[in-house]
Amino acid sequence: MLAMAAAGAGLALVSAVAQPAGAGRPVKIVALGDSLTAGLGLPADAAFPARLERALAQKGIAAEVVNAGVSGDTTADGLSRVDWSVPDDTDAVILELGANDALRGLDPAQVRANLDAILKRLTARKLPVLLAGMRAPPNLGADYAKAFDAIYPDLAGAHGALLYPFFLDGVAAERSLNQGDGLHPTAAGVDVIVERMLPLVEELVGRARAR
Repeated sequence: MLAMAAAGAGLALVSAVAQPAGAGRPVKIVALGDSLTAGLGLPADAAFPARLERALAQKGIAAEVVNAGVSGDTTADGLSRVDWSVPDDTDAVILELGANDALRGLDPAQVRANLDAILKRLTARKLPVLLAGMRAPPNLGADYAKAFDAIYPDLAGAHGALLYPFFLDGVAAERSLNQGDGLHPTAAGVDVIVERMLPLVEELVGRARAR
């Protein structure tokens, strides 16, 4: 009996060691962003993090998607709060910042430096990241757009992050998918974003579970 009990305890220990960290609980994804993440003008259950969490659940993926979006935030603001906005029990991060920098015509070199610093902090913590890209408004000219738009693919490649090239893909400039300001998606617009981004988020979850 003692031998059987010892063998059983040994098997239980091996199983516990082999089980990935965080198994048995939902994967915690922090969505760090601005008003596009926060869901400005929408009820809380229609914001991007809530809709994404629901879409993952419909796929049978247990995940908690935390809304760490702050309306008006620039990349500098995100950098200033990244350490406390992404708590220790985080498993993965969706990083969506830069729209306000572009709207204000801020120097792309500084935007790049801020996002690079955020990514360095997250990768130092061994957190998988999905970087959501942004595009410069056309009124800022071709030179600005060239410098700004290149930031996201360059940094994703440098840090090994997943890249969703344009957060508003399929939604930008679509009147029926945007609120009256023409900048923030309606609930239907958020659903389009979630649907298009979902395969990459599933890959992000896979990376989180493999940590």
